[in-house]
Amino acid sequence: MKRQLSTLSRWLHIYISMVSFAILFFFAITGLTLNHTEWIAGQQKTTQARGELKAEWLSGPQVAKLEVVEQLRKAHNIRGALTDFRIDEQQCGVSFKGPGYAADTFVDRKTGQYDLTETRSGVVAVLNDLHKGRDSGGKWSLLIDISAVLMTLVSLTGILLILLLKRYRVSGLLVALGGTVASWAVYAAFVP
Repeated sequence: MKRQLSTLSRWLHIYISMVSFAILFFFAITGLTLNHTEWIAGQQKTTQARGELKAEWLSGPQVAKLEVVEQLRKAHNIRGALTDFRIDEQQCGVSFKGPGYAADTFVDRKTGQYDLTETRSGVVAVLNDLHKGRDSGGKWSLLIDISAVLMTLVSLTGILLILLLKRYRVSGLLVALGGTVASWAVYAAFVP
């Protein structure tokens, strides 16, 4: 029984590790870049643009939201998801967001004239936003959850393996305990 459990644990540990390798590597690297945001300073580019929409799309009680959004996307190559469409008596505010990306537009309802501010960040900022799940959508959020489950399984199968290996059990558990204590000590001593 112990041998079968050891074989199964080793098999699970190896193959779950390999399945989750890319995502684990991604979260390890972006964890480092998130901790050192000064490495990406100055990569953000903001551009401003002006334009005009059809005034009939904006007049009356019903604003033609779909037409406004599609025209803005087409005219300025806007990417990202529509996150906000605010309407008041004077103007409309239309916002798009994506990882490392934001576009905000303010449209005068009487004239159809608008001002657009678009902010594009560098690749590292995009990766950092993906790490946090910021403005990345539900499917990416699901991938984050799946990767968390896979990392948990890799950790648990690793502990199970060390428990099953009599020769390395004590030293392995002492190293794991040492890592845990060291992490707690840094937190207790240095985190305000």
